[in-house]
Amino acid sequence: MHRVYLDYNATTPVEPEVLDAMLPYFSAEFANASSIHTFGQNARAAVEAAREQVATLLGARPQEIFFTSGGTESDNHAVFGIVGSTAISPKSHPHVITSFVEHEAVLNACQALEKQGVSVTYLPVDQDGLIDPQHLQAALRPETMLITIMHANNELGTVQPLEEIGRIAKEGDVYFHTDAVQSAGKIPIDVNQFQLDLLSLSGHKLYGPKGVGALYVRGGTRLRPLLYGGHHQRGVRPGTENVAGIVGLGKAAEIARHSLANDAKRLSALRDQLEHGLVNCTPHSRINGGRAPRTPNTANLVFPGVEGEALLIALDLKGLACSTGAACSSGAVEPSHVLTAIGLPAEEARASLRFSLGRHTTQADIDFAIQIVPAAVAQLRQLSPTYQRAVTYDCFFFFFSASLLCTLRLCVLFFSLFLSVPSVNAVLRKAASRSN
Repeated sequence: MHRVYLDYNATTPVEPEVLDAMLPYFSAEFANASSIHTFGQNARAAVEAAREQVATLLGARPQEIFFTSGGTESDNHAVFGIVGSTAISPKSHPHVITSFVEHEAVLNACQALEKQGVSVTYLPVDQDGLIDPQHLQAALRPETMLITIMHANNELGTVQPLEEIGRIAKEGDVYFHTDAVQSAGKIPIDVNQFQLDLLSLSGHKLYGPKGVGALYVRGGTRLRPLLYGGHHQRGVRPGTENVAGIVGLGKAAEIARHSLANDAKRLSALRDQLEHGLVNCTPHSRINGGRAPRTPNTANLVFPGVEGEALLIALDLKGLACSTGAACSSGAVEPSHVLTAIGLPAEEARASLRFSLGRHTTQADIDFAIQIVPAAVAQLRQLSPTYQRAVTYDCFFFFFSASLLCTLRLCVLFFSLFLSVPSVNAVLRKAASRSN
């Protein structure tokens, strides 16, 4: 069966050049990067070269890059590392500002802080998933320690106005963190332009290996360790470095920096073609978050009248891999918190799918998706009594309205013809003269 992968926001394949760069560190160059002998020095040199590659992608300095196990650890370290340092902070009643559409790594970290007595403000978003910087400005307090707003949303692709947020954070003397897991390697990032203090990224989202990520920490930022152990990475993140994974992340960052502009141009054209094709071929479907600035590879559409999970399975059986925005909670499928935050009813949030394109997506892949998605939606709608009732009601209302309009037009026409008859006009004039 021909299979098409349109779930690149979930994970990406490791590029061949990345794998080639990693392989020696599983065999001949296997040493611990903390060892002082020649083997260890070779491993250390590879780690530091990768640190420089990641720093270059972000416009940072190499000494500001710390390697982690992935985006979740980086997010947790940023949140707990800043707010957890309250013991040495004059802000004794710490306050954090975030948004309702953050990744669970940030949201759950903030909820854990709330249980510890930290105050958290969750900013709303508009119907395209954007926060209002004025709401952010109004939410600032003297005790605000951290603003954590993601760069690009993993479900919608919506890109937040980091430059304006960074200005507000700088003026308020507040640390600013962004989760850039979905934006790194897809759109330009400059930590200085955005005035960022902390940034999270993950290797497997930019064609690198799983199990490795990075946390950018601006020099001078007071960050408490999340883990305790040896003095690796200057004590900020202890534990023996994953040399092969770090080398892979560095190589992936280097490739992304060189291919970013061309990838973005090509993918945005394919993404737009996919969206237009699906909307035109699937009645009542529409794009979620389509009016905001977005990453070039992400499309999220709602298909009313179907269950997203059922559609996902139907498409997978036909050879197309995509995703829903739903997360399993307590054994029940809950609607996406991102889609409900932009105002979608629960049933429409459950009827939405995300299509995320990647470096290896082709025109043939897009044509295939446009061919099979509308057919799968139509098939599921035939089985949906709710959708059929809605369509029946719409048809009844349309024909009723059309019939009523035709009746009114006939009445007007008849009355006009009636008044134009000479004998009728004479009778009416005679009656009018008698009344006078």
